[in-house]
Amino acid sequence: MQNCDDVTRRVFIGAIAMSAVTTAAGQIGSIPRRKLGKTDVEVSALGVGGFHLGAAKDQAEATDIVHQAMDAGVNFFDNCWEYHEGVSEERLGVALEGRRKDAVLMTKVCTHGRDKKVAMRMLEESLRRLRTDYLDVWQIHEVVYWNDPELIFAPNGAAEALLEAKRQGKVRFVGFTGHKDPEIHLQMLSHGFPFDTVQMPLNCFDASFRSFETQVLPEAIRRGIAPLGMKSMGGSGEMIKHGGVTPEEALRYAMSLPVATTISGMDSLMVLRQNLSIARQFEPLSSQQMTSLRQRCQELASDGRLELFKTTTMYDGAEGRKQHQYPDAKKLPA
Repeated sequence: MQNCDDVTRRVFIGAIAMSAVTTAAGQIGSIPRRKLGKTDVEVSALGVGGFHLGAAKDQAEATDIVHQAMDAGVNFFDNCWEYHEGVSEERLGVALEGRRKDAVLMTKVCTHGRDKKVAMRMLEESLRRLRTDYLDVWQIHEVVYWNDPELIFAPNGAAEALLEAKRQGKVRFVGFTGHKDPEIHLQMLSHGFPFDTVQMPLNCFDASFRSFETQVLPEAIRRGIAPLGMKSMGGSGEMIKHGGVTPEEALRYAMSLPVATTISGMDSLMVLRQNLSIARQFEPLSSQQMTSLRQRCQELASDGRLELFKTTTMYDGAEGRKQHQYPDAKKLPA
């Protein structure tokens, strides 16, 4: 197995280069922009998470979050049909009215093993909720079960839907996402499918337990696939709540990795402004600083106790469990 520090040193040069890309205006204090893999699109180094838009108190606050993020230079917006059963998509669609052309819009298809026909129907429903006729990025959501790659790449599976959506011009780029185990991501990549993006949890705890940073990130970069980081603070701030790191340390670490964007959940203007402040002043951590932070977190990180998306069912969607014939996580013993 490769040493984590060796892998990180190898990709760190890429992080420096990617972090140096700024907005066209080149203004001090602007949100950095980075290339989306091999595409000609540039995305903000900080992205707005879709789940938390559905958790904002109402449409007005969700719209304020989106508009203030865009005014600050953020252009990447994540979403998914499963986030609050379509509410997150609906809220983002309303917020982007009149500003759609300035956004790099991503949502996800939630077939969980079902066929191409279901996927294409879900695409049309997402387009309607988002009030747009195309997506910039369409990803297969929550690839977290060991048989997911087999189901996705089966004849008439979701992978074929990605290609069809591209052919129809309804989707520009395609990818997949998951949070459970890097080996499942590597199985997906082993098919040689022309993915444009891959989303994964990347944070300063990840390197010590089932590490996407050391196993998946270098492979995505080797293939020219844009890495999208998520769960920089543990999913629901577990790393912060237990005193492992500060919000600034967590977000700076994640943004210092060679990713196209770090998607962060922001369910209030207060959280948005906190993250914007970090992103505006962003300077990548040095290789030594990143190593030091990982080492400081190692005891808390070594068994995955604060990366609950890897070790528990807490972050597993009900729809995915249903389609895989598992009981609803809420009905399981604690």
